[in-house]
Amino acid sequence: MSPEQSDTDSELITRLRSDLTTALKARDRLRADTIRGVLTAVSRAETSGTEAVRLTENQVRDVVISEAKKRRESAEAYRNADRPELADKEEAEGAVLAEYLPAALSDEEISKLVADAIASTGAAELGVRGMGKVMGVVTPQTKGRADGKAVADEVKRQLSA
Repeated sequence: MSPEQSDTDSELITRLRSDLTTALKARDRLRADTIRGVLTAVSRAETSGTEAVRLTENQVRDVVISEAKKRRESAEAYRNADRPELADKEEAEGAVLAEYLPAALSDEEISKLVADAIASTGAAELGVRGMGKVMGVVTPQTKGRADGKAVADEVKRQLSA
């Protein structure tokens, strides 16, 4: 990669590349392989359309979120298939990816965000039918910081009450 290209990289890409170098020097194979996989996914996302583009910081974060979600789902599938050694590996990779994601929201924080969204959209009188309105407001605030299913369950709970 040429030096002028790295000037346009997001901070997260720069951090990932730096951490990859550190992991390779430390011979930390799990970390190096995980970061390499994320960088490959970012490259794939940059070149997947009709023309190559540079991803923004948020788009790169979305790729990391997607990769972390894949690891969680794989770990669960491996556990269900009684393959604990593979599940452990996926969970370890997920832990590496978690270092690059924003801090997770607590249940109380999710509950407050949902309550605020219900109040601002006026969805309370619609009941569960107002779920789409509320999710439209809450999702951007919780993306990468909370599991979408947990957020949806909380919205449903509050709208049903």
